[in-house]
Amino acid sequence: MLLSEFEYELPEELIAQEPLAERAGSRMLVVDRAGGAVSDHLFRELPSLLRAGDLLVMNNTRVFPARLIGRSVTGAKVELFLVEDNGEDIWKALARPARRLKPGKRVIFSDRLQAEVTERTEDGHVRIRFRADGDLNELIDEVGQTPLPPYIKREDGGDRDRDRYQTVYAKERGAIAAPTAGLHFTPDILDAVKGAGAETAEITLHVGYGTFEPVRVEDLSQHSVISERYSIDETTAARLNAAKLEGRRVVAIGTTTTRALESNLAQFDSFVPGRHTAGLTITPGYGFRGVDALLTNFHLPKSSLLVLTSTFGGHELIMRAYRHAVAERYRFYSYGDCMFIQ
Repeated sequence: MLLSEFEYELPEELIAQEPLAERAGSRMLVVDRAGGAVSDHLFRELPSLLRAGDLLVMNNTRVFPARLIGRSVTGAKVELFLVEDNGEDIWKALARPARRLKPGKRVIFSDRLQAEVTERTEDGHVRIRFRADGDLNELIDEVGQTPLPPYIKREDGGDRDRDRYQTVYAKERGAIAAPTAGLHFTPDILDAVKGAGAETAEITLHVGYGTFEPVRVEDLSQHSVISERYSIDETTAARLNAAKLEGRRVVAIGTTTTRALESNLAQFDSFVPGRHTAGLTITPGYGFRGVDALLTNFHLPKSSLLVLTSTFGGHELIMRAYRHAVAERYRFYSYGDCMFIQ
């Protein structure tokens, strides 16, 4: 299929700029793959749509404040967006203004945190080496801002965004973007999920630049998503294998969870615990082996996440669901509403 087949018209006012007052107050579009129907619901209804024995798998990555604002030694403003930890205090980053940041350039973030540009990469990024007077992660947490996506056109909301651009079950620090399907959950909803006879389990995939990198080819058979590391512990692997053996549904909370689970089964005959690489690119024609239902937010036109979602739900059905969501004025993207495909 062609990338142009994943275009849709979205009025700018439907792009959610703020989180709702209540996490679980979102709307939820339910998509029935077997019958081809779409229906309007509230996210709070999710537990009632689950089946006893369902296994909900969540990505417990924790977003860190990856957007850093500093000054050069001449006083010019410099903005860095950390995208990849290269070890030994070296990070790959997007920079603004990029052209001025040549190797050797120093950036000052605070009295205790500075960085020096070590190189400019062929793909337009820079590599920087931090100089930290103390624990680097703690200092980044002190000076950094929540890495809100570029379509949220407002200033960082401080503590509010630090709380709301994070799932309630986030544990493992390392993501530069939230696994947004999980933002709707609250402790009460998780209790209701268990009350419905469903189970929950966690994996970790630190959402990185590859998750939202633009698709640069028209022919999707030529498309490849950047590999990302993920981990599955022994308990979760055992529960996943038991669910598949017993014919129970595996419900993925988000596309990052989906990619991790499907990558695992693409590499092994059954779910295998450990630290692995999600190198799978899901495009039309892929047959899902692990995931039976998917909760996901609405994604950008012509994005790899929309391609994945459409591959799971069926291209015609998902694009029709998106047109319905636009007509019914759902809220889109990270702080927006969600879709449950079953």
